[in-house]
Amino acid sequence: MSVRNRVRNRFGTVAAIALMTTAGTVLVSACGPNDSGNGPEPTAGAPIATAPGTAAPGTPAPGKSGGTGGTGGKETNGTTAANHLTISTGAQTVVMNGTTVDFGTVVRDLAWSPDGKKAAFVNGNGDLVTANPDGSGKVTVAKNPGGETWSHPSWQHAEPSASISDSPEFKERFNTIVFSASKANVLRLEKVSAKGGAAPAVLTPRNSEDGVPGGTPQPPETGNTWSNAGGTHGEVAYANTPAGEVYIYDDYIRPATRDLGKGSQPALSPDGEQIVFVRAVNGHDHLFTKSAQGQSKAEKDLTPSATADYTEPAWSPDSKTIAARTPDGVSTLPADGSAAPAPVSTFKGLPAYRP
Repeated sequence: MSVRNRVRNRFGTVAAIALMTTAGTVLVSACGPNDSGNGPEPTAGAPIATAPGTAAPGTPAPGKSGGTGGTGGKETNGTTAANHLTISTGAQTVVMNGTTVDFGTVVRDLAWSPDGKKAAFVNGNGDLVTANPDGSGKVTVAKNPGGETWSHPSWQHAEPSASISDSPEFKERFNTIVFSASKANVLRLEKVSAKGGAAPAVLTPRNSEDGVPGGTPQPPETGNTWSNAGGTHGEVAYANTPAGEVYIYDDYIRPATRDLGKGSQPALSPDGEQIVFVRAVNGHDHLFTKSAQGQSKAEKDLTPSATADYTEPAWSPDSKTIAARTPDGVSTLPADGSAAPAPVSTFKGLPAYRP
């Protein structure tokens, strides 16, 4: 299935999303905060209790420890502490460090904080949750009000510069989690403090020339999805579904939005220099990279000979490797395109790198 159909299905208004894992199909509620049957979860600042009958957070799943899992131990998971790769499959377990870790709740679209000490994800109730890497210390940062589908959280982060003081206000401004929200078939980006305690607010990408005759046209306010933050200047890459375009929004000093061209599912490199995104070519989803700074329109197809779909890309902490989802699991390839993608895991899910 191409990324165009997959994105349409992912953000539709269906009442449930079927997610395939190596253990089978997991049915994940997407309607509201009380549909999963796992019971209520505490608001920000309160730990989440382990659901009755589940393993304690941090417990390897049966048959999936020691770097292998599945039937007869034939299925390698491709993750180690050294390569930083993690895979969330939509189940309660997250693949990392050569094993699978039970978070005690459904984990969808897991992403890591800039320091790697916290994970953010959407749980089975549709709420935005943070947790420690072993699944403990869960906090509900934002509770889904119902009737909305939240997805793909990403930690926005910025470092102070010589022109911007290292103030608590500055740090708090960029200590946010940006995510996609779908309500009544309308897609928007929203953001919330990573500490919780406040309702999410709509993130509307703007340009500083708003209202200035002849200024840069304002980007679309709706249809925005697949947010991904990167670099140290609070930049957020995202896709606009109706236009089929990839954008980067930056309000570090003044609002600015750059249109990088046709594509979907963008990801910014940790150094903020490059962006990888997905584009359909000859019936398959290919991975492309280009400068995230807008200095060059040149782009590179990393998978010119693709005979399968490569989607949902993620950058390694050193910005040298890209992981991508495939129909058979997860593959990695050099970010400079010097080698073809190589399969590393047969676990089917969203790849992410823990800093």
